[in-house]
Amino acid sequence: MLSKNKIMTAKDPDFYIQGILARDKRVLAKTITLVESSLPADQELAKIIIDRLLPHTGKAVRLGITGVPGVGKSTFIESLGTYLTGKEHQVAVLAVDPSSKRSRGSILADKTRMERLSVEERAFIRPSPSGGTLGGVARKTRETMLLCEASGFDVIIVETVGVGQSETTVASMVDFFLVLMLAGAGDELQGIKKGVMELADAVAINKADGDNIEKAKLARIEYENALHFLNPSSPNWMPPVLMCSALEMKGIEEIWNVVLSHRKRMSESGELYVTRRNQALDWMWALVDEGLKIRFHRNENIKGRLPALKSAVENGHMAPTAAAMELLFLFDHPCST
Repeated sequence: MLSKNKIMTAKDPDFYIQGILARDKRVLAKTITLVESSLPADQELAKIIIDRLLPHTGKAVRLGITGVPGVGKSTFIESLGTYLTGKEHQVAVLAVDPSSKRSRGSILADKTRMERLSVEERAFIRPSPSGGTLGGVARKTRETMLLCEASGFDVIIVETVGVGQSETTVASMVDFFLVLMLAGAGDELQGIKKGVMELADAVAINKADGDNIEKAKLARIEYENALHFLNPSSPNWMPPVLMCSALEMKGIEEIWNVVLSHRKRMSESGELYVTRRNQALDWMWALVDEGLKIRFHRNENIKGRLPALKSAVENGHMAPTAAAMELLFLFDHPCST
């Protein structure tokens, strides 16, 4: 419960911190909105909140789920989430919606998906527009994961946009990376990128039901053969190929048991600790890259020179490489102009 000895406002970090630790979903949602804000004041407040909540994070199972379009990611996640809440797990789902490049708005409405899971007391679903972010994950997904962990959720599921958007980013923030595939859709590898398959900790063939079961069995053999030619993401784990029917809730328990087996092996070998440590460093460098880009565009020398350079490049009067070098020089030597 929130302290009665102190009147807290939306500008007070304690309002968010105590609310999250008290497992107040409304405060959790407000905090995520704050973290996603681009306003400098909100970013500064969010940084304080996350730093103070950090000791309460790190214990959850972090599961990333991706797949080809039409594979049924949302249905699968709803079935898995419902199964887990039935086992008394606290499940947070971060569903990243595709965003319009023009409006930056979310294309899919969260109200139309995961209706069963959304009413579960032990579940929390947070849709976030990807904003065109490479990797198919929202810009602040890492921070949101930590907030959910601090709020007591012991399973964090990240649903990504879909294979074909450089989704390897998701593997840098989760413990287990599950790739969902279909059978009977023409080419069994369906154009999935080799890099994504190499990062998979398991492949699950969804919609293995009805007349599609035999096709799913054949696809399973093909994927197993394909995985033998790829380098696994871990020397301690060979990714299995599983079959499931999210619609009929078949194979869900088996997949979860694989996730637990993987976690046990990674923990015992010490690899989970190393992975989490590397993920923290990846996050740091991602924030550095983001910060540099923001500072670059705010630089007065850049803003003064950029229009002329853009025009020169567009009209073929200047090579892009020369323009880029000049801009970088201006950024490095702001007093030179």
